[in-house]
Amino acid sequence: MKQARPFTITNAQLVTPGGLVHGAIRCADGVIVAVGADVIAQDSDEAIDARGRLVTPGLVDLGVFAVDKPAFHFGGITRAALMPDQSPPLDLPSRVNFIAKSGKPDLWVHPLAAATRGLEGRELAEIALMQDAGARGIATGRGWIADSGVMLRLLQYAAMLDLVVVTHAEDGGLTGAAAATAGEIATRLGLPAAPAEAEALAIARDIALAELAGARLHIRQVTTARGFALVKAAKAQGLAVTC
Repeated sequence: MKQARPFTITNAQLVTPGGLVHGAIRCADGVIVAVGADVIAQDSDEAIDARGRLVTPGLVDLGVFAVDKPAFHFGGITRAALMPDQSPPLDLPSRVNFIAKSGKPDLWVHPLAAATRGLEGRELAEIALMQDAGARGIATGRGWIADSGVMLRLLQYAAMLDLVVVTHAEDGGLTGAAAATAGEIATRLGLPAAPAEAEALAIARDIALAELAGARLHIRQVTTARGFALVKAAKAQGLAVTC
């Protein structure tokens, strides 16, 4: 379907691969035809003043637990990585393949394969077969793999397949049913709390194992200063660690 009239969005902060650029973006026949600082509206265009707002390409949400197409549409999200914490978990190639084919062309859903069967942290899932079925990465879901031997094998396997491992780094033995990190706010609100070390210990171990395996590691939901410091130090060493 062709748009009735070309339009140009002016006075915008354009998000580009090289950084923010103050400029405009012109669309005609449903296609972006010009982007940049030197783009101006044509006489026949509808001019839209962005008033300095950000104008971005489609956004990518790297970790969702459900696919909500209307919400993604209104939020500007065109691609989403679906965590394996589904019912049932994404621990079989058939389940991954079903998700990988959903949503297109309006929304691209990239499934993350469950690291272990049933996300139980004990036995590695069929990761290579799930990669063939469309998995774009591996994830531990909302939990942390406490067994260091299992985690090392996972990272070694991932490195061999050139897949990133997405981990929720939080030592469950320390967190228990905590709802907050220990500190003044948790005390004031009367919330069950866990020490910041619960995150720091998990992150430190996962980084050490990722270095040993030569694997790429992405740590979800880092919430403590110590956790960020560990990631920063790993990046300074040249390790493929992100958060």
